[in-house]
Amino acid sequence: MKVAFLVAPEGVEQVELTDPWQAVTEAGGTPELVSTKPGRIQAFDHLDKADTFPVDQVVRDTSAGEYDGLVLPGGVANPDFLRLDGRAVAFVKSFFDAGKPVAAICHAPWTLVEADVVRGRTLTSWPSVRTDIRNAGGSWVDEEVRVCTDGPNTLITSRKPGDLKAFDGALLAEFAKAAMV
Repeated sequence: MKVAFLVAPEGVEQVELTDPWQAVTEAGGTPELVSTKPGRIQAFDHLDKADTFPVDQVVRDTSAGEYDGLVLPGGVANPDFLRLDGRAVAFVKSFFDAGKPVAAICHAPWTLVEADVVRGRTLTSWPSVRTDIRNAGGSWVDEEVRVCTDGPNTLITSRKPGDLKAFDGALLAEFAKAAMV
């Protein structure tokens, strides 16, 4: 199972990157850090700078066809930067077009809204994103994890770092199914 983790050069909530990354690794999968620029990304612990991580692939040089699934970690700034980058938005949309599972946590559904892939789907997020989801034609629920299969692919969403255990379990189950196809 090969999984892309799409993040902006800065602003990702570190635990929302490292916890699912570790889960994929422990399940025998291969995570890859994909960003809009080469080099290293700067993670955050809320508003404080945390660690940096090396970029494995630049979004312009890779495609959904190379992966079994996509993880979109949150943080407030991360999805806001990603949704302003046309290549990043197209990369996200390509997973939906290919019918591959996507997992997004916290503020990450902002990138899904920009990719126009939430219409007719039910998902969860950090509460402040609910109006954007509804305005984009989706339904918002306040749940620890939501696995939505009412579309061309499976969409796994969670609200916050406190939901990571459930988020990791759901994304591992769905990504393992996709890797078997």
